[in-house]
Amino acid sequence: MRFALLSAALSAAAALLAVSAVPAGSETVSAARPRAPVLSFERVFASPSLSGPVPRGVKLSPDGRWLTVLKSRPDDRERYDLWGFDRKAGKWRMLLDSTALSSGRELSEAEKMQRERQRIGDLKGVVSYYWREDSAAVLVPLDGELFLVHLDGRSEKLGGVGGDLLNPALSPKGQYVSFVRDRRLWVGKAGADVMPVTPMEPADTIHWGEAEFVAQEEMGRIGGYWWAPDEARIAVQRFDDAGVGIVTRTAIGAEATQTFQQRYPAAGTANSDVSLFIMNPDGSARVPVDLGPEKDIYLARIDWAPDGKVLYVQRQNRAQTVLDMLRVDPATGKSQVLFTERAADKSWINLSDNYRFLRDGSLIWWSERDGFGHLYHFKNGTWRQLTKGDWVVTELAGVDQKLGRVYFTANKDDVLAPQVYALDLAKPDKAKLLSEPGYYHTAAMDKAGQTLLITRSSPTQPSQVYIADGQGKRLSWVEENRIGPAHPYGPHITSHHAPQYGTIKAADGTALHWKMTTPRMEPGKRYPVFFDHYGGPTAQVVKRSWASPLEQAIVARGFIYFQIDNRGSENRGVKFGSALYRAMGGVEVEDQKAGALFLKGLPYVDGKRIATYGWSYGGYMTIKMLQADPGLYAAGIAGAPVTRWELYDTHYTERYLGDPRLVPQVYASSNALANSGRIKDPLFIIHGMADDNVVFENSSMLISRLQAEAVPFEMMLYPGYTHRVGGPKVGVHLWNSIFAFLDRNMPAN
Repeated sequence: MRFALLSAALSAAAALLAVSAVPAGSETVSAARPRAPVLSFERVFASPSLSGPVPRGVKLSPDGRWLTVLKSRPDDRERYDLWGFDRKAGKWRMLLDSTALSSGRELSEAEKMQRERQRIGDLKGVVSYYWREDSAAVLVPLDGELFLVHLDGRSEKLGGVGGDLLNPALSPKGQYVSFVRDRRLWVGKAGADVMPVTPMEPADTIHWGEAEFVAQEEMGRIGGYWWAPDEARIAVQRFDDAGVGIVTRTAIGAEATQTFQQRYPAAGTANSDVSLFIMNPDGSARVPVDLGPEKDIYLARIDWAPDGKVLYVQRQNRAQTVLDMLRVDPATGKSQVLFTERAADKSWINLSDNYRFLRDGSLIWWSERDGFGHLYHFKNGTWRQLTKGDWVVTELAGVDQKLGRVYFTANKDDVLAPQVYALDLAKPDKAKLLSEPGYYHTAAMDKAGQTLLITRSSPTQPSQVYIADGQGKRLSWVEENRIGPAHPYGPHITSHHAPQYGTIKAADGTALHWKMTTPRMEPGKRYPVFFDHYGGPTAQVVKRSWASPLEQAIVARGFIYFQIDNRGSENRGVKFGSALYRAMGGVEVEDQKAGALFLKGLPYVDGKRIATYGWSYGGYMTIKMLQADPGLYAAGIAGAPVTRWELYDTHYTERYLGDPRLVPQVYASSNALANSGRIKDPLFIIHGMADDNVVFENSSMLISRLQAEAVPFEMMLYPGYTHRVGGPKVGVHLWNSIFAFLDRNMPAN
């Protein structure tokens, strides 16, 4: 359940704030600076984006000369074109204009759902592309067709590949084009005919070359086939959904209703039957991979060794407490366990992409085995820990194998703002800081591990992207995105309110980080609070980074904006994260309550006007918070709430709550329906009526319970919208509706 969130430390200032009339760093009405136009919801959701031209899909060509990005159009923030920067010539060029080549063809239902899994369902134009190994061309999928874009400006549409395509790719050396169509894998020489290389199965529940639902939704794995580096073989997943239960998913639109019979592995029910094969590019010499005697498993990750002589498979048990790394012989499919990772703190194993197989046969590996996420070097059967401490490595950016240097990001110096570091494999004790403190960083590298691609932001600076050398020295901006008069946010920068940060203590003494953004403060005045929460695992909401301008629009309405990361949030170590294990709806509700009580103790907060808001897991939290503490919150907004965990999928739900067939009592206490009658405060329920993630049944069951208990509530439903409800007009409607609800139930004194 990966959701898009509304997304100097003040650890000693929490006590100070409790006795201050005005919080440190906030503006008063006497501040001598010009008034900017009030930031409206209409402007927040309009084009161009107030956050500026933040590129997507940034890549370096294999030879390092070109840097390519997806840029949104100034008049349509959701449509992307492919641009390239020739580092040698120092010039930008549009490589593919999505409006010029678009056929306007509607996406297939399968591709729509796959985009939902990737959280890009609202994007148009170019959403992905693939470099050819010789750096002379790029493969670009667009509206169900494939284009080969040459760097001299030519674009050619590849013939024989039309139709409902999934997972198109170029083989590593660029000889072949491959994709999935009609539940089969198709392969052909680039520019020649493409043919199916997997069987036509009689049952429509069998898929080749695709990832099953939970792999896409919960495991971060979209693809279902993997080319060997030398193009000699392909590893191909096959899955059969015959044993998976069928749910009727209803997509209620404005003028019509569609129903889909969807195979959905709900918690405690059967998963897909998954297998793996290795074959030649034409489908010949197909051999099955030995995945072991246990069939109820997850294929977490699949990788080829750099020389293509070994296939590595990460096999996870259903309980997600054990992960085996299998070493597979491509010629025979025979496997052996290379090593086993077991859950720390007897909770669960977090999957990760932070690993690299090196040319010498060794492996850089991320693990939480010592209680924190750190890097290890596995060589010749021996482990050596590379990083250590009460902090977390957040990304493995790359490895320069020639110099023996490992590049990574970590919250070593600030839990709210990861920095970029490098260490030497030979002497890993001292990690060198490569980035500028005061910014929140993410990083990636080219295959050679010689050029860094760094993205950074701060609470007052939208995302900036630049390339740097191995010492962290900036070579050139990809997107400086500095706010000036011509920047979309320029007219509003003088009214921008920077957040403050601090900590409070949880019941067990654990420090909980909070973030607060206040409007211009008048001495003696008390302000309402918009208390935004998520609360679930795999997320951290309190960061020293640029946030959605939506927060500023909320503050512009006279609200204090507040967030707190409860126990169970990400990037604080295993003990902190596993507090939710088989205890959802408990400890995180308690910690959010601690945040509310902290707010009520502040002299500038109107304690009778604290509204709580959350979406998805956050919507679930709103329900549980109102049930647990009637009267603590003035009102609650629950967007797309999970209300009954048995309705959610196996991989996510069982990871945290266990199997409901074995621990039904855990599900009974975690669900949000039984105590519906305890809700006494105003409640606003919001849901998209075509939601295939948190299905609408979650809200309809809650609505029925509330009605049966004679509990008043309000609701707003969005026909045709999925788990994301937004857009230039609908986003405005959504947030105007939320604040109309607050105006009715939290009127100003």
